[in-house]
Order: sequence, then C-alpha cells, then structure tokens
Amino acid sequence: MDLSSFERNTSVSCRLASRIPDVCRTEDCCLGIDEAGRGPVLGPMVYGICFCPVSRKEELKGLKVADSKTLSEAERENLFEKVDEANSYVGWALQILSPNTISTSMLQRTKYNLNALSHDTAIGLVQYALDSGVQLKEIFVDTVGPADKYEDKLSKLFPGIDVTVRPKADSLFPIVSAASICAKVARDRVVKGWNFAEDLGNVDSEYGSGYPGDPKTKAWLLKYLDPVFGYPQFVRFSWSTAQTLLDSKGVTVHWDDEEEDGEKAAQRQNNKSMLSYFSASAGGNNQNPTHQTHRFFTDRRLKSLDTL
Repeated sequence: MDLSSFERNTSVSCRLASRIPDVCRTEDCCLGIDEAGRGPVLGPMVYGICFCPVSRKEELKGLKVADSKTLSEAERENLFEKVDEANSYVGWALQILSPNTISTSMLQRTKYNLNALSHDTAIGLVQYALDSGVQLKEIFVDTVGPADKYEDKLSKLFPGIDVTVRPKADSLFPIVSAASICAKVARDRVVKGWNFAEDLGNVDSEYGSGYPGDPKTKAWLLKYLDPVFGYPQFVRFSWSTAQTLLDSKGVTVHWDDEEEDGEKAAQRQNNKSMLSYFSASAGGNNQNPTHQTHRFFTDRRLKSLDTL
C-alpha cells in the first residue's frame, strides 16, 4: 500500500487502489464496503472496498478475515498482507478523506453532513469498481444511517446489483471484513506517519486514541492550539471538542459595525487595524521588514490587493 500520493498533500482527499484481477472482469463479483475513523477528532476517515468473484467467497473466508475492530494492529497488518497477496482474485480500493476535507464539507454554507459525505464516498468507490470493469453482482455495506433507506438508495443507483445493507456488516460478511481491514490498516499507517505541514517542531505523538473523550487526545488538542490560527490540519476542526477548546482558549474576534473607517478608528485607539496587518504582510506601505507572513496565508496564496 503506497501512501505517498496522500502524504505529499494531506489537506486533500486521495484514492488508492490495487490492480484489478482479470477474473473480476469476467466473473460475477461481490463487493464489500466499510470505513475506519468515523468518530475521531484527529486524522482522516478512510473508506474501503474489497471485491472478489462470488465463486471464490469461501477462499476469501479461508483467509480468516474478521471485523477489524476485534483485531490487534499486528493481526490487521498480517491479514491485509494476505488479502493483498491474493491479488489473483481479490482487489481493493480506498478513499482517504483528509481531516480538512471532512471539516470544510461539514462547515460549508450548504450543509453537507458526515452521513451524506459517507454515502457519496461509498457510491464513488462502487462506481470506480464498475468503471474499472469489475462485474458486480452483489454489494454488502455496513450501514450509515437507517439501513433500509441506505439500501433503497444504493439499489436505485445501481440497478441489477443485489444490495445488502446491515448494521455490523463487517462481522457478518467476509467481503466487508476484508474492506474493513484495508481501511483500518490504511488509517493506522497514515495517522502513525502523519506528515505535519505546519512547523510544530518535534510533535508529541502521545495523542491517545484520537477520540474526543480520550484525556490524552484533549491534552494534545490543547497543547497544539494556536490562539489565532487554530489547529494543524491533522485536526477535524468541525468537531465540537475542537470547537469548544477554540472558543475557550482562542483569541476572541469582535466585528464592530462602526460608521467611521476602520483605519481611522484603529488610529484613534492607538491600535493597528486588521487591514493594516494584511497590507504589511503583502508588502504594503507599512510593511515591517522583520515581519514574516504566517503560513496560513502563504499556503492559501492569499495576498492583499492594491486595485480591483
């Protein structure tokens, strides 16, 4: 599993996939869908699919795949290697949803909640398999939201394919268990080797499970909270845990609706206005030669405009 394409830019989502076995293009296949990392405030969510011919389900079951949550990290790694080595009849694909993608989706003006994001990601992976020539006959999915509604939605989108949506599908269907293992292994590797774009020095890796209720996770969030610019992109800033800490520990911003010009108001109070700060960082008349623009602006290629 080569994660380098995601590691080069962890602010966006990324798709990884195995080679498509030739037999999957000629025989009826089953496909399982599951995710890893839905609840944590840290790191990405990873959606995985795994597929194989219906005629070889028992061979896949013989690999002794199981729900990834019941396995140790070493057991998951070992089982992923077995699944990956069975590439003559098993294929997989992953969609890594970056923390930045998750949070910006949930906080955009037109609300796009986590369930909708999850559904669309799963649908996109099924479509990827179909576009790649996989002859899908059966789809098994671990539910997100009401199982009957999700099953009806997928059945309408993919007519002619038998769709089964069940709670705890990863413990019921080996093909979903295999997808669960692929997703969990990818997430574990990404989190463990996270490439921080921000200049944080030697980052403390003791951030616990990443779940909001974990005291170690809360302590890490507090330690790496910038009072002005918030969190590194490792954090899902839309999560209530992150927002609560930012509200209580971050700098309060007041937007005053004053009739007089902001620059004049700032000068009257012997303060610098926000406008003058942007002007300085972009090379305006008040530029301080020792001032360095924060990477928040340089990463987004933001600069002040002199004219419109």
